[in-house]
Amino acid sequence: MGMPAFEHITTVEELLALPEDGLRQELLAGEHVVTPSPRPDHERAVRRLLPYIMEAIGERADLEVFTRSDIYLRDDTLVEPDLVLLMSDPGARFREWSEAPVPLLAVEVLSPSTAARDRGIKRRLYLEAGVEEYWIVDIDARMVERWRLGDVRPEIVEQELRWELSVGVTGTIDLAVMFERIR
Repeated sequence: MGMPAFEHITTVEELLALPEDGLRQELLAGEHVVTPSPRPDHERAVRRLLPYIMEAIGERADLEVFTRSDIYLRDDTLVEPDLVLLMSDPGARFREWSEAPVPLLAVEVLSPSTAARDRGIKRRLYLEAGVEEYWIVDIDARMVERWRLGDVRPEIVEQELRWELSVGVTGTIDLAVMFERIR
């Protein structure tokens, strides 16, 4: 279970006014959620996934990959996905997270304390905001739930994840290889 939600925080502005405490804090449609630091397997999964995304974008200067970033989806929603892929103007890079565009791709690695939110409200919020692809990485099941705009059900991928975004980025991830050294 995650740490309890705090009822008095309902806007991103109020969330950002809190003192820095090192905890992972998100605001999901006006609900303030604080979760503990991720487990080591969670961080291993993010580290294993990152090179696949970097390889897919290659030398594209208009795309950037971030981990543990504050993504503003609306006035009452700030999420901290495990990994995001964003468009970024090479001549005028954003300097604050509040200036960052809606992600093209958002990835969450499931943890026991976050699974229900990742599959529920966060999925809904990402897709409503216009995120093209949302991946939920399930380490225990060794699979990825892949959501795309307009999907009513996820694609369950257990072998090879082939993906393509509207900006011309394509990639393939051999999930057996990716999951190999996590546990």
